[in-house]
Amino acid sequence: MASFEEIDIVILVADLSGYTALTEAHGNVSAAKIVNRYTDIAKGSLSGGARLLERVGDEVVMAGSDVTDIINTAITLVRKIDAEPSFPTIHAGIHAGKVLEQDGHYFGSALNIASRVASHARGCQILCTKAVAEMAAATKDIRFRALGQVNFKNIFEPVSVFEIIADCQNFETNVEDPVCRMFVKPESAAAQLTYKDSIYYFCSFECAQRFTQQPDAFVGDNEGG
Repeated sequence: MASFEEIDIVILVADLSGYTALTEAHGNVSAAKIVNRYTDIAKGSLSGGARLLERVGDEVVMAGSDVTDIINTAITLVRKIDAEPSFPTIHAGIHAGKVLEQDGHYFGSALNIASRVASHARGCQILCTKAVAEMAAATKDIRFRALGQVNFKNIFEPVSVFEIIADCQNFETNVEDPVCRMFVKPESAAAQLTYKDSIYYFCSFECAQRFTQQPDAFVGDNEGG
């Protein structure tokens, strides 16, 4: 067994929003196809020396030694997902720090911080830590917005969080199917229903039918995986 080596690395964690709802609504086969498509898009988004380390469920972990490569990978990934028709959105987090490497596997708190930051992001949003923002501060065409400090579970010190501006073109105009959490264009939605003076759009008649049977189960706070 190879020994551990401590290295500096930049880590990107990105996962699908609403994957649990998607699986419940459309079944395991459809959900698996979405994840496979997501993985292909992630591979096609890799920039420079960035590499895909692993996929666990609906989460992908990417890493590299160059912060610009990882940020560009994240921006490309988010934009490609944003352009994908009838697809869930994603949220991503980036952190830079030291990890232990053994046989291509990484261990350490830097991974945990990247995951916590990703979980804090909203749909179509890339968040990063101060370490990442400082490393890339002089990089042209990468814009940051400071969001303040966040206390994450099991992370002892508050983490300064920044948003990396991705400029998603479709996220603001697409709408979320309240049942399966996929994003659809209102003009091409399979169905639409009005409930309590609000209009809801659906990717399929099956989702619309499920909504009519139990609308209050799908209206309100739908955040989560």
